[in-house]
Amino acid sequence: MKKLNLRNLHRDFGYFYVGLIISFAFSGILMNHRNDWHPEKYTLETKEIQVALPDEKNFNDDYAQKITTELKITDKVKRHNVRKGTFKIQFENTEVEIDIETGKGEIISFIKTPIINQAMFLHKNTSNWWIYFSDIFGLSLIFIAISGAMMIKHGKHTFKRRGWKLALAGIVFPILFLILS
Repeated sequence: MKKLNLRNLHRDFGYFYVGLIISFAFSGILMNHRNDWHPEKYTLETKEIQVALPDEKNFNDDYAQKITTELKITDKVKRHNVRKGTFKIQFENTEVEIDIETGKGEIISFIKTPIINQAMFLHKNTSNWWIYFSDIFGLSLIFIAISGAMMIKHGKHTFKRRGWKLALAGIVFPILFLILS
C-alpha cells in the first residue's frame, strides 16, 4: 500500500469526485440559463391561443386557475408570474405564456430531456441525503483546492511566492461581482 501523503490524498479525492465535478459544472451552466431557454424540457408542441384578459390586469391565483380550466389543462398550477410583459403559468409538462396587452399567447407542451433533466434535478434536489452528500462534496472540494495549492514546495511557482495572489484574485472576483450587481 502506498504511503498516505498529501499528493496521494489529493489525487484520489480528485479521481473520486471527477464525475460529480463535471455533473455539477454541467448542470450549473444549464441552471444559469434556465430562464432564457428550458434545457431540461424538450418542446413537443406549441399551440396559439387568445384569452380574455382579467379586469384591472389582476393576474393572480384565481385568474391562473380560470385560464387553466378554460384551456382544459389538467395539471395543477406550479407557479405563475408576470415578467417582461408576459403572464406565464407553469405546470409539470406544460407552460402557458400570454401577452398582458393583447391576450395572445401559446400553450407549450414538452417532455423532460433525458440526462439533462436528471442533472438539473440533482443540482436542485433538497432531500436530506443529497444535501449531506453535497456538503461532504463541498468540503472535499475545499480539501482538493487547499491540498493542490500546497503541493509545490520549491521554486518560483509555489503558493507562497505566486499562488496566493491568484487565490486572492479568485476570492476578490465574486466579492466585486456581489458589490457591483
